[in-house]
Amino acid sequence: MPAGLLSRAPPAASRAQLLASISATSARAASTLAAGWARTAAGLPAPTPVPGEPEHVKIKTDEVPGPRSRALLAEMNAVQDPRSVHLFWDMKKSKGNYIHDADGNAVLDVIGHIGSLPLGYNHPDVVAASKSDEWGPHLAQRPALGFCPPADWPDKIRDVFYAVAPKGLAEVVTTCGCGASAVENAMKVAFIYKRNIIRGSDTPSKEDTESCMTNDVPGSPDLAMLSFKGGFHGRTLGALSCTRSKSIHKVDFPAFPWPMVDFPQLKYPLSENHAVNKREEDRCLQLVEECIKTYPMPIAGLLVEPILSEGGDLHASPRFFQELRRITRENEVLLIADEVQTGVGGTGKFWAHEHWELEGDYPDIVTFAKKMQASGLYMKTSLRPPQPYRIYGTWMGDPLRVLQCEIVSKTIEKYNLLDNANQTGDFIMSGLRQLGEVYQENVHNVRGTGTFIAFDSDTGASRDKLLAFMRTHGVHTLGCGDRSIRLRPSLIFGPKHAVEFLSILEDAIVAVRK
Repeated sequence: MPAGLLSRAPPAASRAQLLASISATSARAASTLAAGWARTAAGLPAPTPVPGEPEHVKIKTDEVPGPRSRALLAEMNAVQDPRSVHLFWDMKKSKGNYIHDADGNAVLDVIGHIGSLPLGYNHPDVVAASKSDEWGPHLAQRPALGFCPPADWPDKIRDVFYAVAPKGLAEVVTTCGCGASAVENAMKVAFIYKRNIIRGSDTPSKEDTESCMTNDVPGSPDLAMLSFKGGFHGRTLGALSCTRSKSIHKVDFPAFPWPMVDFPQLKYPLSENHAVNKREEDRCLQLVEECIKTYPMPIAGLLVEPILSEGGDLHASPRFFQELRRITRENEVLLIADEVQTGVGGTGKFWAHEHWELEGDYPDIVTFAKKMQASGLYMKTSLRPPQPYRIYGTWMGDPLRVLQCEIVSKTIEKYNLLDNANQTGDFIMSGLRQLGEVYQENVHNVRGTGTFIAFDSDTGASRDKLLAFMRTHGVHTLGCGDRSIRLRPSLIFGPKHAVEFLSILEDAIVAVRK
């Protein structure tokens, strides 16, 4: 049985009956915190609800997962490893911020398919677009875009990707769909850039072209990428060599001998720890500069997430990233912002690196995937390789995902969903801090921007108990790092949903403390 489905709290039939009959807020009227959250939320603007979205969590089964889910698990086990599966869901019945599982439970989704669900389930604007004549041909066949793109492909590149392009980056490369493919190609761009500098030419020599075929220098050069402890950049071999979050991702796989340095471990609340956090950031910056200057291989690129997500939602100040930009620029190292998880609005800005306040000196490359629906990278035009086929593949993207990306970005603008992420995120963090004042060992180090939020429990074991209870009682989310709980809701997650999440979290805390 998969670990994801086995991590569940004891049966809660009475809880299920209660939530099925009355609203989540009134069910907790006795809670002073919950009542206060409900009053505050009632006075806040709310995103336009998705038609058919449930009013609240509804749990029908005595256990989550229920009997149908467990049967599906057994069926899947016969054909594919299901041990990472958390739930099976009904794609038609799921609406808005609620995922309907195979047993008919309506669960509040606060993790959004690991941060890849931008507009919730069955958003009417997306559903309407999917029925348009434009989508049909792309369902019938998928083109090799680098070889035979549709006639409207240049327009789509311009209208979809350039409409949301990060500042300073005027070239886009689309990849096969996952974040790792975006990161792999970003690293290849960095290696080409660095090799051209070392060689003094953008044209490989005869020795280069011959030696690369036997994986020897100089054609297969000794170059490195620099990444941070706690970072996650994907599971392909190059990206995995830069991934430093969990050993299970890396063990038994060959890796490049590339360096890693510490990422700042900030103390919270930030307002009370300015001096100690500045010293910590300065320590890490010094490690970065020393590594670039002394590592036995030339460093081609520095790969960094704006928030180190899988590693525990680790943050740093704008000053830290501004100094990273200075150090990389001065040492001819490309700064690659890995926005696979942080991009497309969850942090309250379309791109999380906008929070760095770089003032014109932007990252050299920005990777994207997840909420973008399409995957790829933006880069400076000067980084386009001089030869074709250097950054290439059969698909070079997927027009259908580009159409999804188009409606997502238009819907974000149409409904002011970045404003909603900021407002709802502020509300959630305020509620978490209130919980932390009462239950400090269960909720502390509250951090985030927009709805890209995390908090710590006192131990990994207590964190896991909270997650299990919440899942059984109708909230689906995940942990990260050693003892953190992270939130990655859709951009239509509003104050009403935040009240329900906070209230069920409080129930979980009370239950695990008994």
